[in-house]
Amino acid sequence: MRRCLELAQAAQGQTAPNPLVGSVIVQNQKIVGEGFHPKAGDPHAEIFALRDAGELAQGATLYVNLEPCNHYGRTPPCSEAVIAAGLRRVVVGMVDPNPKVAGGGIARLREAGIGVTIGVEEAACQALNEAFVHRILHRRPFGILKYAMTLDGKIAATTGHSSWVTGTASRQRVYQVRSTCEAIVVGGNTVRKDNPHLTTHGATAHNPLRVVMSRSLDLPTSANLWQTQTVPTLVLTSLGANPDIQKRLVDQGVEVMELEQLTPFAAMTHLYDRGLSAVLWECGGTLAARAIADGCVQKILAFIAPKIIGGIGAPSPVGDLGLMDMTQALTLERVQWSAIEGDYLIEGYLNL
Repeated sequence: MRRCLELAQAAQGQTAPNPLVGSVIVQNQKIVGEGFHPKAGDPHAEIFALRDAGELAQGATLYVNLEPCNHYGRTPPCSEAVIAAGLRRVVVGMVDPNPKVAGGGIARLREAGIGVTIGVEEAACQALNEAFVHRILHRRPFGILKYAMTLDGKIAATTGHSSWVTGTASRQRVYQVRSTCEAIVVGGNTVRKDNPHLTTHGATAHNPLRVVMSRSLDLPTSANLWQTQTVPTLVLTSLGANPDIQKRLVDQGVEVMELEQLTPFAAMTHLYDRGLSAVLWECGGTLAARAIADGCVQKILAFIAPKIIGGIGAPSPVGDLGLMDMTQALTLERVQWSAIEGDYLIEGYLNL
């Protein structure tokens, strides 16, 4: 099952709205077939593993981190392919939360006389597909807020200068996180002050959609994000905002979308409709606070550098949430700490 998870990770950030799935076929304690689901519309992991195993699948055991599907979508049901291949046993990491499956695949296999074991490495399987599960259950993309701050809670100096808060190793970790998402969201202020690329910088081949939220479109006409030859950029703005800038952006290959209400909630609704599952918020404190308040952030990645910059007016990672007492503070759950060279990373989940 751990090998299934390794295989599934090869397609991180590329399968939405489908899950990450890997599959392994074992005959006489030897792996004879492997496969993973590369992207929506392509065959599922089990099909690739069956093709790889060929006749050796007969009487073998199939491992898969997510329950085989039992319905017709873009591809035929995997449960029927497993039955037709003559497999003896199937080991499933977790039940599919999709109502179209939800135990149906397992039931069909058992009905055909195939032995099914459920829940092997289930916690790891759930963690790998946390964005997919959230999307299915809440009909919203899974939101991750990432920020880097100094030990005294600043994301930049009073001048706005922020290069760099954390070290090289932390930034490399961020590039890896980006590669697992389908979109990165920033505000117009980030574009104006930082002129970011918002790519994986070659860490992986996959680059997510870059999304800019700007109500007034007070944006520079030249920016790294407008270079869309290899990585697309979407600008979300208000109805009728700055037609001249809109045209200039469109002429450079940027997609511009007007929303009736430009809020994080509306942005996530649009990204859900586009089929996205995991969205990374790399914005400033004001937009971060709005995203949290709108219920658009489920996970926090806080990179902390052992530096002190000071400054009463220096920006912090999260703006005003309207909380007046410490007892109202949002508390992270399932918190993990890790050291990244000289920095620390705190990961946790918001229960809003």
